[in-house]
Amino acid sequence: MKKSQVYTKGGDSGKTSLIGGTRVSKNNDRLEAYGTIDELNSFIGTIWAFDIEPSVKEFIWKIQNQLFVIGAYLATDDSVSDLKQHLKADNNEIELLELEMDRMESDLQVLTNFVLPGGHQAVSACHICRTVCRRAERRIISLSDVYNVDPWVIKYVNRLSDYLFVLSRYLSNYFEVDEIRWKPNLF
Repeated sequence: MKKSQVYTKGGDSGKTSLIGGTRVSKNNDRLEAYGTIDELNSFIGTIWAFDIEPSVKEFIWKIQNQLFVIGAYLATDDSVSDLKQHLKADNNEIELLELEMDRMESDLQVLTNFVLPGGHQAVSACHICRTVCRRAERRIISLSDVYNVDPWVIKYVNRLSDYLFVLSRYLSNYFEVDEIRWKPNLF
């Protein structure tokens, strides 16, 4: 029987390799950053699984591909590999997020209250993604305190969390469910 290529046993000691071959602990700041991006990408896949507009699915697919680029960027030890120079990362991707948010918001009522996650499973999935995205952003900023991180990466992840919030509102409208407005419990 042929041996699986999935397990290498190389990480059994708590270490793994960055792109370029550098061995680091599995709790290294780089792994925290790109691991959270991977987690985000997985959760975004749950949104894609809902019966939503094909154009929204296509845009989500673009985001998932861009997150793979960001994950590769964060996983690359640029002292050993020049991969970062070949990864597509530019302001055009941020502008696309902004244009898509503008398009979605044109169909929505002006937001006058905070909204709570819920109302529909797809809406809740968007909020889970939004919060994981914010955690990824914090991990990347921590990483940037130690290593050089292109500001574009931080901007993209920041804008993506905004997109996920707007998408939650858009899907509330799409599935014809009321947004759950937060009403503070005033004493």
